[in-house]
Amino acid sequence: MIAARFFVSGRVQGVGFRASARQRALALGLAGFARNLADGRVETLAQGGADDVEAYAQWLRRGPSFARVDDVRREAAEVDPELRGFGYG
Repeated sequence: MIAARFFVSGRVQGVGFRASARQRALALGLAGFARNLADGRVETLAQGGADDVEAYAQWLRRGPSFARVDDVRREAAEVDPELRGFGYG
């Protein structure tokens, strides 16, 4: 199990990005959250199997159809064995 934090920039607020990210994460069996940041980016934390986190990272680079992803920055995060579900941070 791994955890990763992503910072997604572009047109990612007001276009259903967080809801779509949650749906994709749940389909992959990931735990974590997605939240809007004041600077216009979306921050998301994903925790689960390495292949599933990588599939999520690939999805983030595209995002939902109404979004425009300009950049995705990834950081390693500490695994939280208590983390369950995927919500809005």
